[in-house]
Amino acid sequence: MKNLSKITEIEDLRRVAERKVPRMFYDYVDSGSWTETTYRSNETDFDRIKLRQRVLVDMDNRSLATQMIGEEVKMPVAIAPTGFTGMMWADGEIHAARAAEKFGVPFSLSTMSICSIEDIATHTSKPFWFQLYVMRDHEYVANLIQRAKDANCSALILTADLQVLGQRHKDIKNGLSAPPRPTLANIVNLMTKPQWCMNMLGTKRHSFGNIVGHAKGVDDLSSLTAWTEEQFDPRLSWDDVARIKDMWGGKLIIKGIMEPEDAIMAARSGADALVVSNHGGRQLDGALSSISALSDIVQAVHAENSDIEVWLDSGIRSGQDVLKARALGAKGTMIGRAFLYGLGAYGEDGVRRALEIIHKECDLSMAFCGHTDINKVTTDILVKCTYENLKVANR
Repeated sequence: MKNLSKITEIEDLRRVAERKVPRMFYDYVDSGSWTETTYRSNETDFDRIKLRQRVLVDMDNRSLATQMIGEEVKMPVAIAPTGFTGMMWADGEIHAARAAEKFGVPFSLSTMSICSIEDIATHTSKPFWFQLYVMRDHEYVANLIQRAKDANCSALILTADLQVLGQRHKDIKNGLSAPPRPTLANIVNLMTKPQWCMNMLGTKRHSFGNIVGHAKGVDDLSSLTAWTEEQFDPRLSWDDVARIKDMWGGKLIIKGIMEPEDAIMAARSGADALVVSNHGGRQLDGALSSISALSDIVQAVHAENSDIEVWLDSGIRSGQDVLKARALGAKGTMIGRAFLYGLGAYGEDGVRRALEIIHKECDLSMAFCGHTDINKVTTDILVKCTYENLKVANR
């Protein structure tokens, strides 16, 4: 393990990753759709919520340990499913999964990962979660679900907010692809990233491992590009959720809920958890930030008397963000960019450091707010007007 003790915040990891990772892949992670308004508000709206400091309370024996869909976790954080993860660092999904397993939080693998479902199963010892994009090719989708079952995945994450792809200007300008196309601009940029290049030379995993060789007619980069452009299914509906739930037969998480009406539908679908998420500001620009949407969704689920768990994704860059989300009713959270910055900076060691930073920030902030058990944290740790004003301003 590298000594990363001088890396003290997620921003440190972001700056290192920006230097080390090729431009198109760094931009893929560190950007949103259109004007990136929602991408930015995901972070800034967290900052507007203020904490109440308490003193002279017993701060000994603190614990962030809890459960997410019945699984024991060291803190209420899971690594979110992210595409192109293996382009931030060679075999990136394997490294991230190992770091998550060692630390004690769940790892989620994306359909659009570079390493395959089987790769992760081979290189880890605990069950992980698999995220499903529903494609027009229903036979391929059924095979994906069966592969996740065969790999002993303990939950299926159905992403509900990518029936069509939001326009991300930087990805278009960069000509995003995996592996990068051998254009002059890409070659020049890669020459400035020697460690990344050396790492990539040491692996055979350079494209989408869950697709190439598994989807009909997808055998190379050109066929893959054409296939992905036409395969996201715009007809996906709540009727499909029931069908997928029956096919899967295990714990189901629905990701991409931003409105109470959809939260009620998710609760009635029989899913085990829903994730309040705007896809990290990468789909509908101008949508609410995830944290400003959380309270209304929690209230809607409670009104249904449903036991579905509400989690939050999009915008979390610190342990304080995790604590604020927990206080506002999220039983769990998911991190994407925070772990990807760590991965791009230092591989598995960087992911471990990102988790350590978030854990320490959450632990110390909880103590300063007068609590020792994450499971007992409520809105009493927040300055009331700051989260209520946020809700009013965004509604």
